[in-house]
Amino acid sequence: MNTSSDKKDSSYLLPELCLMAEMSVRTVRYYMQIGLVSKPEGGTRAARYGAQHLEQLLLIKKWSSAGVSLERIRELLHGAPAPLEVKPQQIGSISVCTHLTVAQGVELVIDAGKAGWTPEQLREFVRQAIELAERMKNSQDA
Repeated sequence: MNTSSDKKDSSYLLPELCLMAEMSVRTVRYYMQIGLVSKPEGGTRAARYGAQHLEQLLLIKKWSSAGVSLERIRELLHGAPAPLEVKPQQIGSISVCTHLTVAQGVELVIDAGKAGWTPEQLREFVRQAIELAERMKNSQDA
């Protein structure tokens, strides 16, 4: 039976780690090569990976699927503040924005990618913005 201390002290071979993270060996090795994932304990085939490595891989997977660049992921993994820095748009760049009409004459334009929002965060923002507009309308009508 595994206890929480067993899980904390667990170590894995590279194929086991890759299976748990649902990533290829090649991808994990690349992430180590570019400094996204910590080096394992031991060397070559005897290398062992722990919970920290799995956590790093799962964060990389989550952030990259949300469109965060590997450069920014490296910054986040090494303690950079979470808010995404605003970079000027390059000429010819394309961004996808959400236009939300919250009331007659009131429209919000949201670039979730620049904001660093997940789809769930965007949905929650939209829900709260609509609720706020409805409360304001109801207070005017009263």
